[in-house]
Amino acid sequence: MDQLPTDRLSPLASRVDDVLVSYGYEIGPAIDAIDAAVSGYRGLFSPQTTDGEIRTAVEDVLAADPPVVEDRRWNAVTADVVLYVDGSSRGNPGPAGAGAVLRASGGPTVRLGRPVGARSENNTAEYAALHLGLEALATRCAPDAVEIRIDSRTVIDDIWGENDGIPSAAAYRPAIRERIAALPVCEWTHLADSEPNPADARAAVGADIAALGP
Repeated sequence: MDQLPTDRLSPLASRVDDVLVSYGYEIGPAIDAIDAAVSGYRGLFSPQTTDGEIRTAVEDVLAADPPVVEDRRWNAVTADVVLYVDGSSRGNPGPAGAGAVLRASGGPTVRLGRPVGARSENNTAEYAALHLGLEALATRCAPDAVEIRIDSRTVIDDIWGENDGIPSAAAYRPAIRERIAALPVCEWTHLADSEPNPADARAAVGADIAALGP
């Protein structure tokens, strides 16, 4: 997967994002690699880990051989896929992250996350999350049908409705529409706030990464 667009990030958060790119934005394995490179028993989000230690660990991970991962193409050429997406912003605007979870019928579950910006709105993060999920899906299979489960009415009314959306979505909207247009069948389901969304936790971690650095 190519590196996806972000709003302004600190240099430290940007380098962590580089690690995420090398892991196809699979956030768990990427953070595990950084944690393993931090000396002692601390890790990326430990309060005792200094910015300098994070920088050293991240550079060590990026300088190492590329991660050995299973082929990101799913064995099935076609599949029915459920895509959960969610964005998170602390302060709105504030440190923001995007999360996406892909579930294929008879296939694996893929959990993705990334920082969006140091001072981004929640709606921007929601677009970034949908973009993240669709780009990851395109690298894995050619699905028969996709159901997108999303709680953002702003994104729904823009991408599938007649609203114009928000200016900050310009970095994501064209690619989102292109990916959706290429799918044989794509439906959306609006998630109420009370309904579980597994992408939420990944978006929250993405916001934690966006908050790194001065």
